[in-house]
Amino acid sequence: MEWEHAAGGFAAMGSEARLAVLRCLVRAGEGGLMVQDIQARTDIAPSTLAHHLTLLASAGLILQRKEGRSTYNTADYAQLKQMAEFILSECCADDVSVREVANDG
Repeated sequence: MEWEHAAGGFAAMGSEARLAVLRCLVRAGEGGLMVQDIQARTDIAPSTLAHHLTLLASAGLILQRKEGRSTYNTADYAQLKQMAEFILSECCADDVSVREVANDG
């Protein structure tokens, strides 16, 4: 994952409301949720929710699919996993105590 792409994804999560929406969708699983369901679970006003969903979709954090007249929103688990791996990829790389243990072995 490129730094710019990761920064965009983390920036999109930088709002309490968007983070709440994303967590709601993660909990919902692969089936996703319609906007009304997300609104009922998060208590975010419909017009504001539409804005947050657009930002999350633009950042690649959620997927939106149409089924007839309904739009389902789903967390993009592959993208979220890549972001977690990006942020943890250098975990403890500069931790002196970890290097000392590795060198003693």
